[in-house]
Amino acid sequence: MFATTLLDWFQENGRNLPWRQTRDPYAIWLSEIILQQTQVKQGWEYWERFMYRWPTVEALAAATEDEVLREWQGLGYYSRARNLHYAAQQIVAHGGFPNTIEEIKKLKGVGDYTAAAIGSIAFNLPAAVVDGNVYRVLSRYFGIDTPINTTEGKKLFAAMAQELLPADKSLTSHPSPLTSEYNQAIMDFGAIQCTPQSPKCEVCPLMESCEAFRTNRIQELPVKLKTLKIRERHLIYIYIRYKGQTAIHRRGAGDIWQGLWEPWLTDEIPCDAVLLRQNVKHILTHRILYADFYLWEPDKRPSLPSDYIWIPESDIDNYALPRLIEILLSDLFT
Repeated sequence: MFATTLLDWFQENGRNLPWRQTRDPYAIWLSEIILQQTQVKQGWEYWERFMYRWPTVEALAAATEDEVLREWQGLGYYSRARNLHYAAQQIVAHGGFPNTIEEIKKLKGVGDYTAAAIGSIAFNLPAAVVDGNVYRVLSRYFGIDTPINTTEGKKLFAAMAQELLPADKSLTSHPSPLTSEYNQAIMDFGAIQCTPQSPKCEVCPLMESCEAFRTNRIQELPVKLKTLKIRERHLIYIYIRYKGQTAIHRRGAGDIWQGLWEPWLTDEIPCDAVLLRQNVKHILTHRILYADFYLWEPDKRPSLPSDYIWIPESDIDNYALPRLIEILLSDLFT
């Protein structure tokens, strides 16, 4: 009954997304990576941009990491872009897109959820997806208060999702492949119907059998333990302007924005530097950044650490920049 109801709902209400109009595993994989930590509306535009520039996995694999990071600019969580590029090269080396869950999970940046989504949608493999939407729907419908971000919770919901996955022969009123349809149905149901805030319970086809609705616990479920500690960090950037050039460097591994470019980051402010912005707040998942931004136009080219390069100011758009740097630079180039 649960699966049948979701599939019926999906036929009427499912989202019409371009990557659902194909069984091309490359297009589906690309959409799943982009939509990690990204809303569909924003991700759609980036998916189309990537598909236009690199229509095949071979084309993406042949690109440079700089090109991929530049195309990704504005999406955040840049490790996704680096993993995407690396995984494209893995796929090419493999001789084509892997078609088993175990092999798909070997791709850089692909975990259980993404592997299940790609495998079920592209190859109709019997693997259930478990994302935030699925946690919410299952937790509310069955009245489960086990925290979803604990080991116990993850195992419980993964097992339940797999058990609920319908076999193609079990629902004769729906066309095959059911695995793909069902996974997309439960994700869309959570995104559209059983939303985190103000779910549409009054018009929900599962209302009568939903445990959370019956016991008035909609807003209490799912349960998630608060474990994230937010740290604050203060950054001072000096934009150097010297004879039409400026200095930037690429951020290294082990910190935020790995592989992206930024102006001079320092604790020493030249006495003749001009403050343009102060305490610009920028929120990341694990920290809050506050940035001061200065313009410095020295009489002679300053000596900087060896990892800084000098480029024409007009070329700065050719480099992948963090969103915060884009915001700061907007004062200079508007």
